[in-house]
Amino acid sequence: MALREVWLLFALSGVLNARSCCAYTCPAICRCTADSFQCSKETQLASRTGPTSVLRLRLTHLPLKRVPSHVGKFISVQNINSLRFIEKGAFADLPKLEYLSISNTGIAHFPDFTTISSLSPNIILEMADNMEIDIIPANSFQGITEEYVDMNLVRNGFKEIKSHAFNGTKLNTLVLRDNWYLRNIQEDAFEGATGPTLLDVSSTALRSLPPNGLRHVKFLKASHAYALKSLPLLESLAELLEAELTYPSHCCAFHTWRRKQRESALKNLTKFCDLMNTEIDPTADDTSLINDINFQYPDLEFDCFSNPFVKCSPKPDAFNPCEDLLGFSFLRCLTWIIMVFAVAGNLAVLVILLIGHHKLTVSRFLMCNLAFADLCMGLYLILIAFMDYHSHHEYYNHATDWQTGPGCGIAGFLTVFSSELSVYTLTVISLERWHTITNAMHVNKRLRMHHVTAMMVGGWAFSLLVALLPLVGVSSYSKVSICLPMDIDTLGAQVYVVAVLILNVVAFLVVCYCYICIYLSVHNPEHSTRRGDTKIAKRMAVLIFTDFLCMAPISFFAISAALRMPLITVSHSKILLILFYPINSLCNPFLYTIFTRAFRKDVCLLLSRCGCCNSHADFYRSQTLGSHLTCTQKMSKREPHSLGFYAYHIKMKGCFLNKGTT
Repeated sequence: MALREVWLLFALSGVLNARSCCAYTCPAICRCTADSFQCSKETQLASRTGPTSVLRLRLTHLPLKRVPSHVGKFISVQNINSLRFIEKGAFADLPKLEYLSISNTGIAHFPDFTTISSLSPNIILEMADNMEIDIIPANSFQGITEEYVDMNLVRNGFKEIKSHAFNGTKLNTLVLRDNWYLRNIQEDAFEGATGPTLLDVSSTALRSLPPNGLRHVKFLKASHAYALKSLPLLESLAELLEAELTYPSHCCAFHTWRRKQRESALKNLTKFCDLMNTEIDPTADDTSLINDINFQYPDLEFDCFSNPFVKCSPKPDAFNPCEDLLGFSFLRCLTWIIMVFAVAGNLAVLVILLIGHHKLTVSRFLMCNLAFADLCMGLYLILIAFMDYHSHHEYYNHATDWQTGPGCGIAGFLTVFSSELSVYTLTVISLERWHTITNAMHVNKRLRMHHVTAMMVGGWAFSLLVALLPLVGVSSYSKVSICLPMDIDTLGAQVYVVAVLILNVVAFLVVCYCYICIYLSVHNPEHSTRRGDTKIAKRMAVLIFTDFLCMAPISFFAISAALRMPLITVSHSKILLILFYPINSLCNPFLYTIFTRAFRKDVCLLLSRCGCCNSHADFYRSQTLGSHLTCTQKMSKREPHSLGFYAYHIKMKGCFLNKGTT
């Protein structure tokens, strides 16, 4: 036996019989039985070695069921997988204890540390790889010492930490890293405790941090804690100086909070710094100012060139700046206005066209598809507007749940599906109108319902494919808060984004070409008046202008960003995307349907069934009948005319106008 220190090392070589005490040599100061290993004052005094001072006892690879012990300054219980229980009071009356480690054991209940009563100025408690312990109960550490404790409780089977678990302790550091099953720390777990100053909950399954007991935390580590998607009230982390978190959005919380909290102090600090830069001694009022700042903000260092904010990582990137979902107040108002008109207008179109008693023609069928596509854009705006309202001023606490959850995925799917189906339907409408006008004399060449149905089935399939690709890994809707596929980190994602944008530009050019051809077809100096030409030109110009206003700025800036040459920030791009992106969905129901004479007629006829607008309905019925008779009489008396005349006749009598351009 050494005079100052005795190392008792035990190892099993080969297969051990757990019930045999002959498989290993029992330490002289201990008492061994078939299923227990006891080292205490009594066994030490009873041993032949006498009361030799034992400073460190290390137990390794022992197949023991119980370890009641009373030892010295350093205790290490390691690699005893068969150890199931440590008796209450096993660690009792250890005034010199500085280090206690219980690692890689099979104990199923949290050990009793309440009778240690160490007098050391700082004690280190380490528990690691004890996978059978699932709960840290209340008052688990009360009585361990009256001084500060560093606790390293890593890689255990903890699932929950109960209220008052750390009651009666002075925590310097608390490391709970790599407790993969730890899901809950009850809100009063730190009640009655002082500290900790450092808290590490990295690589845990925690969903939230307790709202109480974190006021003294200066260093917070929560990296790879992917379930921790929200933070407690920031006032509970009043002394925080440095944070290492999982999600960048959480750093925005500290940035915004510190900025507001210290705003008044910084105003006074500016005056203080001005005083420091002068050679004039501060007056009594100035001294009072400094004392007030010291009293209200004790953690604010008077360094005129220092950064007063919390040092936090990871920092927000360019795609997720520190702002609310919509960012600007005027943008928030515009979103609600556009949403209301887009939803109301497109719902009205769908209801009137589908409930009306008229036969579902090609024109009505296309208008229904267009209204449904634009209604989906309205639903997207509803999701964005309500999420912005719900997370106002606290988006940092909702950003991760929103962008990685199903809500953003649904919103992104709706907006891409709506956009592509709307663009596709507008293109088909333009082609159908151009084909009808240019083939006015050839009835057999007109598009039939089955032709248009096949075209729209292809459009739906294309739109669904484009909207689903980001959900299966080609780009992503979670890159930005407004849930658009802006992820271009991979080549496939970049090709996807550029291809979609180019297709939209091509569709816009096709629409422009069709309307120009339509205007040239119906323009006839012999039979049309200047007023008629001007009227039809203005209406076509409005249609093309709304398409251009929707597509041009977005396509230009989006293509430049997709080619990794961004010209504007994400904050500014939200203005384009919210203000211009849904313009078509807002305008289409009015320009193509609601402002037409045929739609007003359908509304009156529908209301007449309920006893309303009977006079207007009778007027429209008589006008339709008279127009039909007049058209029949004139066609039977007149000689055949040119193609231009018939195109103009179709235009003037309403066939073209009733397709939605008026």
